Amino acid sequence: MRRVFVEKKEGFRHEAASVLQDIRECLHVPALSGLRVVQRYDVEGLDDDARAWEAALRGVFAEPPVDDVFVGEALPLGADEVAFAVEFLPGQFDQRADSAAQCVQILTCGERPRIASARVFVLRGNLAPGDVARIRDYLINPVDSREASLAMPVALAAVAREVEPVPCLDNFNGADAVALRAELGLAMSPADVLCCQRYFREVERRAPTLTEIRVLDTYWSDHCRHTTFLTRLEQVDFADSPAVAPLREAWELYLRTRRELGREARDVCLMDLATLAARALKNRGALDDLEESEEINAASIVVNVDRQRPGAGASGEEWLVMFKNETHNHPTEIEPFGGAATCLGGAIRDPLSGRSYVYQAMRVTGAADPRTPFGETLPGKLPQRKITRGAAHGYSSYGNQIGLATGLVAEVYHPGFVAKRMEIGAVVAACPRENVVRGTPAPGDVVVLAGGRTGRDGIGGATGSSKEHTETALQNSAEVQKGDAPTERKLQRLFRDPAVARLIKRCNDFGAGGVSVAIGELAPGLDIALDAVPLKYDGLNGTELAISESQERMAVVLAPADVEKFRAAAARENIETAVVAHVTGTGRLRMSWRGQEIVNLRRDFLDTNGAKQSARARVEPFPAAAPKTDATSADFAQARARYTACLSQLNVCSQRGLGERFDASIGAATVLHPFGGKHQVTPIEAMAAKLPVPDGDTDTCTLMSHGYNPAAAHPTPGHGAILAIVEAVTRITAAGGNPARIRLTLQEYFEKLGADPARWGKPLAALLGAFKAQMELGVPAIGGKDSMSGTFKELDVPPTLVAFAIVPAKASLVLSPEFKKPGSTLLLLPAPIDSRTGLPALPLLRQQLADLHELHATSPERILAARSIRQGGLGAALAEMAFGNGIGAQLTHPAHTPG
Repeated sequence: MRRVFVEKKEGFRHEAASVLQDIRECLHVPALSGLRVVQRYDVEGLDDDARAWEAALRGVFAEPPVDDVFVGEALPLGADEVAFAVEFLPGQFDQRADSAAQCVQILTCGERPRIASARVFVLRGNLAPGDVARIRDYLINPVDSREASLAMPVALAAVAREVEPVPCLDNFNGADAVALRAELGLAMSPADVLCCQRYFREVERRAPTLTEIRVLDTYWSDHCRHTTFLTRLEQVDFADSPAVAPLREAWELYLRTRRELGREARDVCLMDLATLAARALKNRGALDDLEESEEINAASIVVNVDRQRPGAGASGEEWLVMFKNETHNHPTEIEPFGGAATCLGGAIRDPLSGRSYVYQAMRVTGAADPRTPFGETLPGKLPQRKITRGAAHGYSSYGNQIGLATGLVAEVYHPGFVAKRMEIGAVVAACPRENVVRGTPAPGDVVVLAGGRTGRDGIGGATGSSKEHTETALQNSAEVQKGDAPTERKLQRLFRDPAVARLIKRCNDFGAGGVSVAIGELAPGLDIALDAVPLKYDGLNGTELAISESQERMAVVLAPADVEKFRAAAARENIETAVVAHVTGTGRLRMSWRGQEIVNLRRDFLDTNGAKQSARARVEPFPAAAPKTDATSADFAQARARYTACLSQLNVCSQRGLGERFDASIGAATVLHPFGGKHQVTPIEAMAAKLPVPDGDTDTCTLMSHGYNPAAAHPTPGHGAILAIVEAVTRITAAGGNPARIRLTLQEYFEKLGADPARWGKPLAALLGAFKAQMELGVPAIGGKDSMSGTFKELDVPPTLVAFAIVPAKASLVLSPEFKKPGSTLLLLPAPIDSRTGLPALPLLRQQLADLHELHATSPERILAARSIRQGGLGAALAEMAFGNGIGAQLTHPAHTPG
């Protein structure tokens, strides 16, 4: 056993300086005069190889030009220094230790050593015990970490325990449903419990195993099966108010459209409303680029790509462009770094499982004021500052490691997000259409698991995300997955190989639900051998294997003749594979473990998604807006102060410091830098990147934007949704995209609804607004995600519908918003307003945007820069356009315009 300490040299201790400043600002510990951060490694397995040890010290554990290294049992401390160490909880994936072990193995070409890592914080100053305890509590998040011993271990113990057989719940079928739900900590409703009891009593005629109940709880969770959105709305009422009238009209349009499409026999529910506009527009021929398949990994459209190969002329090819938005609100709230990192990892794996290569990402988040003093942190919560910074670090770390350009980063602020943070990752991917084979699994086909090993991290993530957030959330350490970006990067390389991609009949990523969902969704009949699932460590029981959400794993369906070809290709990328299941014709999901059949469920029962839920909804009027005061003033000083105050608002001021944490240039395909102009200050309207052609070049790119304003959505969810879509569409148009070819994906994030019709009325109003905007603008939403657990005690997140818009475009025609040269004419194009509702007149706006795009497409030299006007108004828009190149603007009041 050997121990090594690694610390950055003077001049490179940026992390230590940042942590010290953070503690001083948040905890106000005046006695703390200095802080050091030291990385500690305990290494077992290199004792007898002095040469390998020296090589590992120089090439793995430390970088000699920037690191100081100390080998020994204890770190030398000064008289005024005190130290404590932090390590991950047993069972949590430690990427640093795992990567170090892999690198040492590559270096020695021998057995992989066992390595444990910890971070040592050395505090300097005349500190009282209470000061040290406060700092320790601030730096250690109990969700994933604990204080580590400073003593040298004799050996590194494996994370294992005695494993008991999976129990049969003999008393389940006759027990009280409410009591059972509480006893087992289930996310399913009492009605779902009754449904299970009836099934096992009347159909299976036996008691269930614990694994079966956990699998059903996971499979039916809101996170996996959108049970809230699929709840039947048996009664919908609208308040008698002029403010609600546009939404009542949208409801009547929704009912007429259902009749036109012959969907009257289907349940009226939020899901039907969310998807109906796309169905209607497709029926009218306005969605001719949609790729339709039984395999639903991400929204997918067909794009014609111009491609210039070296030594050959230009050619046209059909490609699939896939895009997906993903949330990790609950995990990021309780473990910011890991939650945000795996938000991006999960978003990547959805289109990746569709065999497409992810080449650009967007991050849109919602937080309460990160400047809130540490002492005002709510019990059971992490400080907003820690959540915001940790989440940005986690997302950027994962993206930068995997090699993914983050083209746009935006954070919105609203006091409601103290209930639970919003963490959204959206990604764009593409591949040649010929690489994707949409096959149908047949009996005898084989399911291969490829990628990372399975551990306890992520157990209960899907059900935890579906529950209301409580003060005990920080105790649920297993719910947060740990990302492993290098492994996912290997999977990207593997799936980008056309010969490999064409072997895959169907694929699913291991997101929420683990084996039970990732493999369980692949075919109607499956026999799964849990003993074959590779493990990070011994000691997992059958239930844990069935529902663990350990990341960076893929399940692929292959014909038996293709299994060895696939596994050989994976081995070349250093990806571990295992045959874990076979497709059957039984129509049952069966799982075996250690000779015991622990799951045997009928597919038609799984697919019921539990008891049919019903609810009533009432759309209430929103509070009247405060009358606007005249903001004009002849006093220049007063006007300047108001203008400065507007630009200083959290939702208006520059976010360049946040954006610089992310690398936007990876892959050399980025068209627009996130901040434009020679001063790199003007934020872009939409992110843009060329499609990832493997050789040669292309002028085909994608533009992706978003829209959401919590100040508009909070009092008026329906109006806020309309404005979100309008914002996303106008931003795309301002960036040079064709508004007629825009496709949307929506993200809904609302409070826990319960049984209150007024609470159900909020997402209903938002979706009605979105339906109206889609139909009248002709822009369908072909994807989306809902998250319906934004409640903490009496606090709720603001009603949230974020619109993401994407369109194929020509890189040569992309517009950036900064002013390009003095003397240009500045034109304000006001949106047409419906005087009756105060909302944009959408049909007129649609024509206006089409005319603007036509002008740019036919005379690109005439429009040098464009920007949409949103929160902050015209003043903020002009300031951002001016700052990038240091070019100002002189305005003329319309009343003084000649002519």
